[in-house]
Amino acid sequence: MDWTTVASLATAGGTLILAIATFASVRSANRAARAAERSLLEGLRPVLMPSRPQDVAQKITFIEKHFKLPGGGAVADADGDVIYLALSLRNAGNGIAVLHGWWFFPERLTATDPGVFDHAPLEEFRRQNLDIYIAPGDVGFWEGALRDPAEDVHKAARRAIEARDPVTVELLYSDHEGGQRTITRFILTPRVTGGSSGETGGSPRETPGWYAMQTLHRNLDRPDPR
Repeated sequence: MDWTTVASLATAGGTLILAIATFASVRSANRAARAAERSLLEGLRPVLMPSRPQDVAQKITFIEKHFKLPGGGAVADADGDVIYLALSLRNAGNGIAVLHGWWFFPERLTATDPGVFDHAPLEEFRRQNLDIYIAPGDVGFWEGALRDPAEDVHKAARRAIEARDPVTVELLYSDHEGGQRTITRFILTPRVTGGSSGETGGSPRETPGWYAMQTLHRNLDRPDPR
């Protein structure tokens, strides 16, 4: 018996067993790390939806005027050269939602429209002039305005709002670390009963008869939910 050969084989076998054990341990550690990362991200993830009808009304303030926005409501108001838009929102996620931008389309996007399941190009989103944060499990709002009457979208928005036609708004937001960016699409639909068009100065009154409905969520930094 060649003891040198036996010793070499025993050493090689021990090394192989150690390598297999190390590989299994590393795989297990990687799975645990991924699970921990998913759990951490879940704890930071915001999900914006329309608020409920029973949620508290909010005062929405623009430079020129303000509105009282009820739970589940929206603002779509054309006054002079300004188009006012707002949504009453609820953060159904576990993390703070930070709103970054928005995109407007003067029609209701339906499942039969080409590309309806695609979000608008990021370069077409308008940046928020205000830092808007919505706490997890709480009610908040979004607001935006079109102020340039020369824009085609401004003219189309005015026609749609004055005709009381549904319109579409997409909101771009993230967690408070700037990650997990999400685009959620909302449809603003006029209420059957109509209402006041708001007022300048004085006490705010009810928004002019619009409500919000969420239709699609699109994830930019991770796979989509569907």
